[in-house]
Amino acid sequence: MRSNEIEAYKLKLKLTREQRDVLVGLLLGDAHLETQNRGKTYRLKIEYSSRSREYCDHIYEIFREWVLTPPRRKLVNSNGHHSTNVAFSTVSHAAFRFYAQQFYMEGKKKVPSMIKKLLSPRGLAYWYMDDGSMKSKQSKGLILNTQGFDRQELKILIKVLEEKFGLDVRERRQSDGYQIYISGNSFERFLALVDDWVIPSTRYKIPEARRT
Repeated sequence: MRSNEIEAYKLKLKLTREQRDVLVGLLLGDAHLETQNRGKTYRLKIEYSSRSREYCDHIYEIFREWVLTPPRRKLVNSNGHHSTNVAFSTVSHAAFRFYAQQFYMEGKKKVPSMIKKLLSPRGLAYWYMDDGSMKSKQSKGLILNTQGFDRQELKILIKVLEEKFGLDVRERRQSDGYQIYISGNSFERFLALVDDWVIPSTRYKIPEARRT
């Protein structure tokens, strides 16, 4: 598309309920928003390991009308270690500005003060698929990797998970920060909340049966 055609196309775009829910979950995880015009518009940037290609393609399908170029392979060199990621970006659009204002302060990602209102069960599912894991193969406990947030923000998230979703959660200290631990006592409750949206390629993150 030529630039004038792209601008005309962007005028027709509007975030759906599904896209807004998923966006909140992704932003609590690894996705981020980027501006190139001092906050007038933002674009959503998605990047995963090549092992998560199916999940990346799934996210792309959700935001397909916002993306001009499908996911592409990206070579990464980290401290001499070479790997391949898959990535895509949406068009820059004012529709993302509200979420950037909620999730960023001076360029650093933060937990929005209104996260209790923003986070839905569907958003919780994508947050977990993006940044969650089992505590161990022998446990029903689940982990949300929240090391990028400070401890006060962690307490906000814990309060939301307890009060809005009825989960038994607590903080879990790690060498690089704090995780959120979802007790095995809440596993069935958690699964009931997210099961409709967990896709096959991320089922490995969900324990299969309660162990005694």
